[in-house]
Amino acid sequence: MSHSYFCPCPRGLEAALAEELGEIAQHGKTLQVHNQVPGGVHCSGTLADAYRINLHSRIASRVLLRIAQGSYVNENDIYDLALAQPWEEWFDVNHTIRVDLTAIKSPLKSLEFTTLKIKDGVCDRFRDLYSKRPSVNTRTPDMRIFGFLDARNFTLYLDTSGEALFKRGWRQETGDAPLRENLAAGLLRVAGWKPGTVLFDPMCGSGTILIEAAQILAGIPPGARRRFAFEKFLAFKQDEWLAIKGSFKPNPLPTEPSIFGSDISGDMIAMTRNNLLNAGIQFEVPLKQIEAQEVKPPTDAPGIMLTNPPYGERIGVRGDRSQPADEMATAFYSAFGTTLKQRFAGWKVFLFTADLSLPKLVRLKESRKTPFFNGALECRLFRFDMVAGFNRREEARPKQV
Repeated sequence: MSHSYFCPCPRGLEAALAEELGEIAQHGKTLQVHNQVPGGVHCSGTLADAYRINLHSRIASRVLLRIAQGSYVNENDIYDLALAQPWEEWFDVNHTIRVDLTAIKSPLKSLEFTTLKIKDGVCDRFRDLYSKRPSVNTRTPDMRIFGFLDARNFTLYLDTSGEALFKRGWRQETGDAPLRENLAAGLLRVAGWKPGTVLFDPMCGSGTILIEAAQILAGIPPGARRRFAFEKFLAFKQDEWLAIKGSFKPNPLPTEPSIFGSDISGDMIAMTRNNLLNAGIQFEVPLKQIEAQEVKPPTDAPGIMLTNPPYGERIGVRGDRSQPADEMATAFYSAFGTTLKQRFAGWKVFLFTADLSLPKLVRLKESRKTPFFNGALECRLFRFDMVAGFNRREEARPKQV
């Protein structure tokens, strides 16, 4: 039986997710990738396809199975649609539930009240059948139900993922502002990084970009170390899931390092090492404690630099705390830009930031800027092509007397 799915993702990564889903579709014959919309991609397939997407997608935030869709005028229409669905075919009355609702241009005045109406519709369905209602658990529910409203239509989804897919199951420690794993994986794809290409993150923090790249290099599926909500579905087929989970083969371990990282903080370097171990990485990822302004290329061959630079307080981890944050940022980025010009000829440099003035701060002209949203925060991925010879400083000239 074929189902309709919606795979949400960080805004800006829709095309990258559609490309990735197309690759996952090659593992079977039933997954079809449909249209991209702001914030995600629609697709369809069997339940086994949902298993595959959850296991293999590095960019999707969730895999939502569409249960019903209809038009509405008021909250009672939404209650009726929720009440009419055969929830008992998916989970039983002893499973805990949580309901979440998002809306775009909906005329309804209270999303909180509408969310309660969805919950009542689901619970009343079970009460009518079994004289018992499922319990609500907002922290660790067995089943998550999502509703989406636009101006006229309402869609009900059952979440197949459980916890968001960026929670890979390896992260035990984070820095102050960790990049979400699926966003890091999407940035790697947009930057054009592939295994075999040198990758360097000179401000690696807790190592998210490095670990995503290392798992891709190792051939470790992002969902290999975690559990999913679909494992509690009444229609779940364990033998089919185990066959899908056991069908991937890890890649041979690389003989030479190609992924490198550094950070100003020794604590961050130690955290990255621990996270690499937790993520099952069994080959060397060289890490160095050094200020970003002082870094040198880790290999003779040019590669890709991809990093999420610090901002505000994070710039002064070991710096002069008496300086205002904006002064520290100006001095830091100026010195970092000089390092890029002088030492990284031939490299493609990608800086992901919410500071839209960053090219001016590093005194470089971007060759491309791609808009993204990190949650609600508008960001850019700036690309700088460090052409050999182009960025050399002019020779100092003697002063005219």
